[in-house]
Amino acid sequence: MEVAVDRCRCFTDGLVGFEIRAGGPITVTNLEMGPGLLTRAALHDEDLNMTLTEVTGLQTAASMATPDRRRSWAEPWKIKVVEPIRMMTREQRRQALATAAYNTFLLRSEEVYIDLLTDSGTSAMSDWQWAGMMMGDEAYAGSRNFYHLEEAVQHHYGYKYVVPTHQGRGAENLLSRMLIKPGDFVPGNMYFTTTRLHQELAGGTFVDVIVPEAHDPVAEVPFKGNVDLNVLEKLIQRVGADLVPYVCVAATVNMAGGQPVSMANMREVRELTRRHGIRIFLDATRAVENAYFIQQREAGYRERGVADILKEFCSYSDGCTMSGKKDSLVNIGGWLALNDPALYEEASNLVVVYEGLHTYGGMAGRDMEAMARGIVESVQDDHIRARVGQVEYLGQKLIKAGVPVVRPIGGHAVYLDARAFYPQIVQDQFPAQTLAALLYEDSGVRAMERGIVSAGRDSDTGEHHYPALELVRLTIPRRVYTQAHMDVTAESVVAVYHERPSARGLRMVYEPRYLRFFQARFSPL
Repeated sequence: MEVAVDRCRCFTDGLVGFEIRAGGPITVTNLEMGPGLLTRAALHDEDLNMTLTEVTGLQTAASMATPDRRRSWAEPWKIKVVEPIRMMTREQRRQALATAAYNTFLLRSEEVYIDLLTDSGTSAMSDWQWAGMMMGDEAYAGSRNFYHLEEAVQHHYGYKYVVPTHQGRGAENLLSRMLIKPGDFVPGNMYFTTTRLHQELAGGTFVDVIVPEAHDPVAEVPFKGNVDLNVLEKLIQRVGADLVPYVCVAATVNMAGGQPVSMANMREVRELTRRHGIRIFLDATRAVENAYFIQQREAGYRERGVADILKEFCSYSDGCTMSGKKDSLVNIGGWLALNDPALYEEASNLVVVYEGLHTYGGMAGRDMEAMARGIVESVQDDHIRARVGQVEYLGQKLIKAGVPVVRPIGGHAVYLDARAFYPQIVQDQFPAQTLAALLYEDSGVRAMERGIVSAGRDSDTGEHHYPALELVRLTIPRRVYTQAHMDVTAESVVAVYHERPSARGLRMVYEPRYLRFFQARFSPL
């Protein structure tokens, strides 16, 4: 039987999807593999009943015809300053975990060996950013650092007006207070914790309009963050455009596993909302990572730079909320960006009430300067390729070991599928929280629950939200850890996975009113 490559679709550097149809001996040409990445194929033939089957030996077959040109890569930076970390004994970790009531948010930093709780504010800044910190203009009004930040946002994101905030949720608060009124419906491509809370506190109801594949952890779909246009259209027809203040599009989608939105989908959402006179606001926290996935996965963008793709993506929206603590490589800060001058005037007045004057918004001048410079660095192709590549490296090690993870691997984190880990633990007994606790106990690696605890309760009924995804997030800070740290993390996850039959769940013994995952306390069953 002859088999030939009929079509090739690239997910990320070195992760390639093939559709192979009947032909001659398998011939693979121009195949470049990234570090540690797998090649997958869908085989279609009357004698073959196989889909998404790992293909082994493809590189070997290719190298018989051509020399192996695969080269290793390294991070595009070198280390100048280090922070010592230490591994406590297992008994010490057990005691620390009990004291923290089995919530990894309540552990002390010095009790953690490898901290993968979040990528928010945990990145390593560059020497250029630190140099900018020394140029902080701490004037109460009119700081020159604000104007540097404003210029960076305008140039790289394309929005006209910028209102600084202390972090992303400050921008969410301003946007929700300005645009949402009681009885409104706010559609979005999956909820995010703080975003939905601000929408609800303003009197709105969040409506999930993400594509159904996003709720399936094993669906190999390149853009699982896309908006389902049919669901969005039906919502608008049902409630009326007057009750939809805006569509919230997250790029990438955190709670779905860091999954991206395609440029084509963003254009279609823009066209749909334009017909109904509805605004679009991005959660642009990780929009640079989203732009990278568009470059790697979407036709027509492979030769364009990430900076150019980012600006086009943002052009289909009316503004955005931003936590600079992720893509922008800083420890604190955020902003609300707008194109409407009337909305800008309202936001620049409201920010004085909740954050600070409109030229500092709760930030020091030095922090605004670091963020302005971080924006410039964040859109450099070498940076974002290495950033996402490190996440991919960890994800592929776990896939190779048979560990159930959300697929494809996302941009900022690897998400463990706690339901697949612990089918014996019902969701009311918090399997993802259990997994995060056991991972810390095994190795001192701190991860975050992203399941029923994070989903919270229905604001009307008081019942738990029961999300389809019950996940643990291994979130990789930017420019902080080495490949060896990823290896240690992978080994620990594999060890915990092998011990999964003995795991038992948790019960919640204290539940805060808001955003319970931060401060809830648990005890073992």
